[in-house]
Amino acid sequence: MAQEKSVNIPRVKLGNQGLEVSKLGFGCMGLTGVYNAPVPDEVGISIIKYAFSRGITFFDTSDIYGEKSANEILVGKALKQLPRDQVQLATKFGIVEIRADQIEVNGSPQYVRSCCEASLKRLNVDYIDLYYLHRVDTTIPIEDTMGELKKLVEEGKVKYIGLSEASSDTIRRAHAVHPITAIQLEWSLWTRDIEEQIIPLCRELGIGVVPYSPLGRGFFGGKAVVESLPPNTFLESHPRFQGENIERNKLLYNQMEKLAQKYGCTIPQLALAWVLHQGDDVVPIPGTTKTKNLDDNIGSLRVKLSKEDLKEISDLVAINDVAGDRIQDSFIRCSWKFANTPLKIGN
Repeated sequence: MAQEKSVNIPRVKLGNQGLEVSKLGFGCMGLTGVYNAPVPDEVGISIIKYAFSRGITFFDTSDIYGEKSANEILVGKALKQLPRDQVQLATKFGIVEIRADQIEVNGSPQYVRSCCEASLKRLNVDYIDLYYLHRVDTTIPIEDTMGELKKLVEEGKVKYIGLSEASSDTIRRAHAVHPITAIQLEWSLWTRDIEEQIIPLCRELGIGVVPYSPLGRGFFGGKAVVESLPPNTFLESHPRFQGENIERNKLLYNQMEKLAQKYGCTIPQLALAWVLHQGDDVVPIPGTTKTKNLDDNIGSLRVKLSKEDLKEISDLVAINDVAGDRIQDSFIRCSWKFANTPLKIGN
């Protein structure tokens, strides 16, 4: 791993509002379950501290991750052992509950404020660097949600505002109330539906892009392909990991394996390098529970790809070749394609 240790993680501007982060972030969600069993607190804390020691300063969590917001509590404990002014902390609010058939979302001003106050307590911090609306409440105008977020910025409780899984119309209207710094969306070699509309809009407005699941829900990590899914994982019901779909998708994985050999890197490194090369305003946030995988992810910054290389990789994992929907139905229904809100009367 000596090679990986020598990688310097560059600093980039996320959006044009002044937020500077490490070019590679760390998604903390998996430390408290979802993809695998939750790790003990001391393990989670040590991984966050290790990521920081390697140059990752941008950490992403949410009030809905883990039982009773366990993820924010864990991240808060880790932050106590790190210099707060050198960390860019992102958390999210808006998802009230995730049920098998439905996701309950609330973007009301009262809920915005109560969630922010609760997150500040759990994280044990005075301010949140980047506060995202996790999913859009389509029952109220986005201007109502943004109005309260703007107040939180004015009060110093939040530095920058973000949106996750927001539609073009919602992004534009939200940005008119207060500048949006970042949009968080699923973006990877096998989920590319945001490239046509959302990415150009973000660039027009000077908004940074934070891809979550940049390794295709761990698909490009290979465990589900060469071994099997871990027990009790969220991925058991994921369309792309089931039956014929996973068998078809394994063919893409095998193709990637050949290409990774050509580029002298691992498959996850190639998949992540592809995302990293989408622009200076793109900061992916892969997560992991193992330092070995974290080192591998950081090593993706060594992989240099030309325009021709990027086209070769894109063509190999063509959008139409991926089998299965990108996520379960209940999540699709609250994704960016369905995230328009009612017009604000009087606007």
